[in-house]
Amino acid sequence: MYRTSMRHIKLILVLLVWAGAAFGQSKTELEKQKKQLLQDIEFTNKLLNETEENKKATLGELNLLSSKINKRQELINTILREVDLVEAQINETRTIVNSLDEDLKRLKEEYALMLYHTYKNQSQYDRLMFILSSEDVNQAYKRIKYFQQYAKHRQEQAAAIEETQKVLESRTEELADKKLKMAYLVEDKEKEKIQLSTEMEEQDKIVANLKQKEGELKRQLQEKQRDAKKLEKAIARIIEEEIRKAKKEAEKTGATVTKSGFALTPVELELSGKFSNDQGKLPWPSERGVITSSFGEHPHPTLPSIKIENNGIDITTDKGSKARTVYEGTVSAVVSIPGAHKAVIVRHGEFLSVYANLEEVLVKMGDKLGVKQSLGTVVTNREDGKTVLHFEIWKGATKLNPAKWIVSKN
Repeated sequence: MYRTSMRHIKLILVLLVWAGAAFGQSKTELEKQKKQLLQDIEFTNKLLNETEENKKATLGELNLLSSKINKRQELINTILREVDLVEAQINETRTIVNSLDEDLKRLKEEYALMLYHTYKNQSQYDRLMFILSSEDVNQAYKRIKYFQQYAKHRQEQAAAIEETQKVLESRTEELADKKLKMAYLVEDKEKEKIQLSTEMEEQDKIVANLKQKEGELKRQLQEKQRDAKKLEKAIARIIEEEIRKAKKEAEKTGATVTKSGFALTPVELELSGKFSNDQGKLPWPSERGVITSSFGEHPHPTLPSIKIENNGIDITTDKGSKARTVYEGTVSAVVSIPGAHKAVIVRHGEFLSVYANLEEVLVKMGDKLGVKQSLGTVVTNREDGKTVLHFEIWKGATKLNPAKWIVSKN
């Protein structure tokens, strides 16, 4: 019975270590995610406050606020997952505490019976007579060893009781701490929900104000779409020219022609492969920022039945921020788009990265660039005070979603 109890206790302790490691990893990931979301929300607040003097409701402000609302919702969901995790830990710890409590009671009962049996049947005189009545020296030795083992057994069981008592006390304290953490998390969740409600009300007000400016919004959207088409045509021309030159060079050198049409040298082919393997790992094209317009087609936030087509993503950042390269490569072109300022196109084998809405450009065509190298200053819009970098990634003539290529957190 004693050895069975000890095996059970050891099994519980092993499970405690295993469960602690599993829960610890999940807890660390959730806390890291929560910290990043709080930083994103704080940075978005900073961007919103930068233009506080401008009381006009603008689409840029709405995009920023919408981004903050999404982050706030993510934060609430993260807190809810953390609540679920702590609740699971509480249930696990409570089960272990109950099991340890039962084992402790059983050990104490066994120990009490052992002491009673020793007191009742094994006096010092009886033990001595039992040894002296042995038939030979060998039997006497075995009886002495039996008493020694019996005494050791009692000591071990007493130690087991003490150890189990300590573990039980520790886990009971841990259970109380987890219940307190649960209470704090629930409180945080409620605070965030209240903040979310306030922000959504603010969002509704901005949307209502913007709907009264439908004509102006349509005009701005048409201008932006025209600028986007100009940039797209410029990129297409550059790609066609790159492919034409590369194919011509391939006829001389025997360079590898990819499916996208680029003829790549061994060095370019290696660079292209490295770029492809780093999907989801590329740094952000600005030191800090918030994605305020996503890739592809999506509904206009205030104009019903109107779709927005974005060839990349828009990142709202600090005033005076620099665009920076997401990977090593060569500048294919510096393009000036009337009304849309300047754009830098960097080639990475068969991939292209595009950085648009720049005013001061620090590089020129043919420059070899490293990772995170400054390209130029992002334009700050005079009307709404927003600083927005437009970023695209192409593979040959195919547009890709940049959000899937940069790291999830900058």
